[in-house]
Amino acid sequence: MAGVRVLVGTAKGAFILRADGHRSEWDVSGPLFGGWEVYHVAGSPADPDRLYVSQSMGWFGQIVQRSDDGGRSWAPVGNDFSYEGDAGTHQWYDGSSKPWEFTRVWQLVPDAEDPDVVLAGVEDAALFRTEDGGQTWQELDGLRGHGSGAAWQPGAGGLCLHTILTHPTDPDDLLVAISAAGVFRSTDGGATWDAANAGLHSGFMPDPDAEVGHCVHKLARHPAEPDTVFMQKHWDVMRSDDGGSSWREVSGDLPSDFGFAIGVHAHEPETVYVVPILSDEQHYPPDGRLRVYRSRVGGEEWEPLTGGLPQEHCYVNVLRDALAVDELDPCGVYVGTTGGQVYASADEGDHWTPIVQDLPRVLSVEVQTLP
Repeated sequence: MAGVRVLVGTAKGAFILRADGHRSEWDVSGPLFGGWEVYHVAGSPADPDRLYVSQSMGWFGQIVQRSDDGGRSWAPVGNDFSYEGDAGTHQWYDGSSKPWEFTRVWQLVPDAEDPDVVLAGVEDAALFRTEDGGQTWQELDGLRGHGSGAAWQPGAGGLCLHTILTHPTDPDDLLVAISAAGVFRSTDGGATWDAANAGLHSGFMPDPDAEVGHCVHKLARHPAEPDTVFMQKHWDVMRSDDGGSSWREVSGDLPSDFGFAIGVHAHEPETVYVVPILSDEQHYPPDGRLRVYRSRVGGEEWEPLTGGLPQEHCYVNVLRDALAVDELDPCGVYVGTTGGQVYASADEGDHWTPIVQDLPRVLSVEVQTLP
């Protein structure tokens, strides 16, 4: 029977949760890299034994490590992202006389077919690629070279490139999201980029409809419908049906359209999940009730999913990378909270159960479906 492996990054290490296809009993291992902030643990779709992890610490800097045995052992890879100079700074020598400094690696996206190929989004916003399993990295510097780059400003969480969407059939088609610059698209493998923010409106900006400057929290799409992209924005849930060229709001009847996480059902391209929180200042669920919302029609009409989730005195948040789905049938859905809980649903969100409840603040959740 197929099984699942849930990869959890937290503020004080990583955890690996394993279950068979029933998803009722879980084995919990960790913490790995205890004491380090683990922003992302990524599994390779091409090799279930290949994992990558991004870990950082204010004093020791940024490290990327790789496992070739499903997380039982790890080794640092490459030195391009490693500590150099003053504690807590990470320097990339791009040919200029002064190295460009960045803070951390936010997202790692392994290639669907080659486990040695990985894309990495970092803060301050930039995109990197490795073709040798992380030993060396090259910046796709056309993104930072975009004409608007000098005007990008950080969101509350930093100027982070937090989302990378690859196209299921066209490797040259890339979509990235930056907080707080917006969405950018490349159709030539990252050599050149265009802003993809038409239709976004941000009231906090001097020009609410400007080409760049929007605080995009997360993007998601289904590989069967790659032109349909869903967005959780700093206020507003949005949808594009042309690969990001234009956007329209689909917040509909949500109790709040502010949140961080968004995900798409593994088998139903029009089924979308979000976790609303009260506001940009009050990062907790409305009425103190943790509710995942599901739309079966691609937005506008939403239903609250509450079975097994705390419905009183709950003031946790679900961060941008802390919602994931598996590929089993029925589809499993997973959310991690800032209170250290990881909730799992084995029936598309109808019923939830906590896998673990007392982890450090959960930063990311990713799920691998195993043979």
